[in-house]
Amino acid sequence: MEHVAIGVILRGDKVLISKRKKSSHEGGLWEFPGGKKEDEESIRQTLSRELAEELGIKVINSNSIFSVLYDYTEKMVKLDFFLIKNFSGEPFGVEGQIIKWECVNSLNPSNFPKANYSIIEWLKNRI
Repeated sequence: MEHVAIGVILRGDKVLISKRKKSSHEGGLWEFPGGKKEDEESIRQTLSRELAEELGIKVINSNSIFSVLYDYTEKMVKLDFFLIKNFSGEPFGVEGQIIKWECVNSLNPSNFPKANYSIIEWLKNRI
Protein backbone atom coordinates (compact mmCIF):
# COMPACT_ATOMS: atom_id res chain seq x y z
CA MET A 1 0.00 0.00 0.00
CA GLU A 2 1.22 3.48 -0.87
CA HIS A 3 0.97 6.05 1.92
CA VAL A 4 0.67 9.59 0.55
CA ALA A 5 0.65 13.06 2.13
CA ILE A 6 -1.57 15.56 0.29
CA GLY A 7 -1.52 19.34 0.73
CA VAL A 8 -4.81 21.19 0.36
CA ILE A 9 -3.32 24.67 -0.03
CA LEU A 10 -5.92 27.41 0.32
CA ARG A 11 -5.78 31.10 -0.50
CA GLY A 12 -9.20 32.57 0.22
CA ASP A 13 -11.74 30.58 -1.81
CA LYS A 14 -9.07 29.16 -4.14
CA VAL A 15 -7.11 25.95 -3.84
CA LEU A 16 -3.83 25.05 -5.53
CA ILE A 17 -4.01 22.10 -7.92
CA SER A 18 -1.47 20.55 -10.27
CA LYS A 19 -1.68 18.44 -13.41
CA ARG A 20 -0.48 14.84 -13.10
CA LYS A 21 2.22 13.76 -15.53
CA LYS A 22 0.82 11.74 -18.43
CA SER A 23 3.20 8.89 -17.54
CA SER A 24 1.95 8.61 -13.94
CA HIS A 25 -1.00 6.62 -12.59
CA GLU A 26 -4.17 8.47 -13.67
CA GLY A 27 -1.95 10.76 -15.73
CA GLY A 28 -3.41 13.95 -17.18
CA LEU A 29 -5.86 14.48 -14.31
CA TRP A 30 -5.63 17.33 -11.80
CA GLU A 31 -4.53 16.61 -8.23
CA PHE A 32 -3.75 18.22 -4.93
CA PRO A 33 0.04 18.32 -4.54
CA GLY A 34 1.86 15.81 -2.37
CA GLY A 35 3.65 12.52 -2.59
CA LYS A 36 4.65 9.16 -1.21
CA LYS A 37 5.95 8.65 2.30
CA GLU A 38 9.49 7.34 2.68
CA ASP A 39 10.07 4.64 5.32
CA GLU A 40 12.02 6.86 7.72
CA GLU A 41 9.62 9.84 7.56
CA SER A 42 6.56 10.85 9.51
CA ILE A 43 3.61 11.76 7.29
CA ARG A 44 4.07 15.47 8.19
CA GLN A 45 7.74 15.26 7.17
CA THR A 46 6.58 13.76 3.87
CA LEU A 47 4.17 16.66 3.36
CA SER A 48 6.89 19.27 3.96
CA ARG A 49 9.45 17.48 1.77
CA GLU A 50 7.07 16.88 -1.13
CA LEU A 51 5.71 20.44 -1.22
CA ALA A 52 9.25 21.84 -1.13
CA GLU A 53 10.30 19.51 -3.97
CA GLU A 54 7.19 20.01 -6.12
CA LEU A 55 6.24 23.63 -5.43
CA GLY A 56 9.27 25.31 -3.85
CA ILE A 57 7.34 26.29 -0.72
CA LYS A 58 7.95 25.78 2.98
CA VAL A 59 4.96 24.67 5.04
CA ILE A 60 4.68 26.81 8.16
CA ASN A 61 1.50 25.28 9.56
CA SER A 62 -0.70 22.38 8.50
CA ASN A 63 -3.81 20.82 9.99
CA SER A 64 -4.75 17.21 9.43
CA ILE A 65 -8.17 17.00 7.75
CA PHE A 66 -8.79 13.27 7.31
CA SER A 67 -7.43 10.09 5.72
CA VAL A 68 -8.86 8.08 2.86
CA LEU A 69 -8.16 4.47 1.96
CA TYR A 70 -8.87 3.87 -1.69
CA ASP A 71 -8.62 0.61 -3.59
CA TYR A 72 -7.75 1.14 -7.23
CA THR A 73 -7.79 -2.19 -9.04
CA GLU A 74 -4.02 -2.08 -9.50
CA LYS A 75 -3.08 -0.70 -6.06
CA MET A 76 -4.27 0.43 -2.64
CA VAL A 77 -3.49 3.96 -1.43
CA LYS A 78 -3.83 5.73 1.90
CA LEU A 79 -4.11 9.49 1.46
CA ASP A 80 -3.60 11.82 4.42
CA PHE A 81 -5.02 15.26 3.60
CA PHE A 82 -3.64 18.37 5.30
CA LEU A 83 -5.10 21.88 5.16
CA ILE A 84 -2.42 24.51 4.56
CA LYS A 85 -3.06 28.24 4.75
CA ASN A 86 0.32 29.31 6.05
CA PHE A 87 3.44 28.75 3.95
CA SER A 88 6.42 30.73 2.70
CA GLY A 89 7.44 31.18 -0.92
CA GLU A 90 5.32 31.47 -4.03
CA PRO A 91 4.32 28.07 -5.45
CA PHE A 92 5.57 27.14 -8.92
CA GLY A 93 5.92 23.89 -10.86
CA VAL A 94 9.46 22.94 -9.81
CA GLU A 95 9.26 19.70 -11.81
CA GLY A 96 7.73 21.42 -14.85
CA GLN A 97 4.15 20.49 -13.91
CA ILE A 98 1.26 22.84 -14.60
CA ILE A 99 -0.22 24.37 -11.45
CA LYS A 100 -3.09 26.78 -10.91
CA TRP A 101 -5.26 28.36 -8.25
CA GLU A 102 -8.82 27.15 -8.81
CA CYS A 103 -12.01 28.37 -7.14
CA VAL A 104 -13.19 25.60 -4.84
CA ASN A 105 -16.73 25.80 -6.21
CA SER A 106 -15.36 25.26 -9.75
CA LEU A 107 -13.68 21.95 -8.92
CA ASN A 108 -15.08 19.13 -11.05
CA PRO A 109 -14.46 15.72 -9.43
CA SER A 110 -14.32 13.99 -12.82
CA ASN A 111 -11.09 15.91 -13.52
CA PHE A 112 -9.39 14.29 -10.47
CA PRO A 113 -8.45 10.76 -9.41
CA LYS A 114 -11.39 9.04 -7.71
CA ALA A 115 -9.52 8.90 -4.40
CA ASN A 116 -9.76 12.73 -4.30
CA TYR A 117 -13.56 12.96 -4.56
CA SER A 118 -14.09 13.08 -0.78
CA ILE A 119 -11.73 16.04 -0.29
CA ILE A 120 -13.45 17.97 -3.09
CA GLU A 121 -16.82 17.38 -1.40
CA TRP A 122 -15.33 18.44 1.95
CA LEU A 123 -13.92 21.64 0.43
CA LYS A 124 -17.16 22.60 -1.30
CA ASN A 125 -19.08 22.18 1.95
CA ARG A 126 -16.51 24.27 3.81
CA ILE A 127 -16.11 27.29 1.50
